[in-house]
Amino acid sequence: MPKTSHRSLPEESLASYQSLQTGNNCGLYALSAAIRLLCNLDLSPAWLIEETNRLWWRGRFFRIFPDWAITPHQLAHLTNYLAAQKKLPIKASVWHLSRQILRNLLADPNLACLITLYWCKGKSPAIYHWNSPININTHNEMSAHTMLAAAYDPSHYNTQISTPWGFINSWIEQSQGLFWMSEKDFEHSWGFSLPVLANHATVLISRTED
Repeated sequence: MPKTSHRSLPEESLASYQSLQTGNNCGLYALSAAIRLLCNLDLSPAWLIEETNRLWWRGRFFRIFPDWAITPHQLAHLTNYLAAQKKLPIKASVWHLSRQILRNLLADPNLACLITLYWCKGKSPAIYHWNSPININTHNEMSAHTMLAAAYDPSHYNTQISTPWGFINSWIEQSQGLFWMSEKDFEHSWGFSLPVLANHATVLISRTED
């Protein structure tokens, strides 16, 4: 497959949308980056965290508990709520995609694909930053993590390991590089067998007007 990336932007430009996560809020950081890419609007992760916590206590459950995880369906509902409240030209829905379809969607300037990885205790997938040889995913407890799919580059390697999948990730403040995964680790964790929540779950956000 040929190299592709969101809006055909270079890695350094895409990596500038990254910001360092606090708390259990990876989905909100991914959503903030997606809104910046699609709408050129900065809804900061800090604001999204505060707003989703406030709404939870008012009966709008866009996350499981305040300051806790957010499921793909909750993330899609939150996106559509924000679109209505802020008059944003976007809409979101949850799909269960294949890697081939995801690759084909990456270059579309009107789409953002938020993927969620899952893994069991001791089975965390390797995730590398930029060209580093060091696996920085040391979360070995059972966990999940949401990122914004940004690039596919079959020529990308971290030392001897082929890592073609690139993501805008919330484990660093900006930087010049994306976070990269191998085909095997990405497929295993994105394709995790869990009804509704997993199995290639993707929050697909589309821009509805130019």
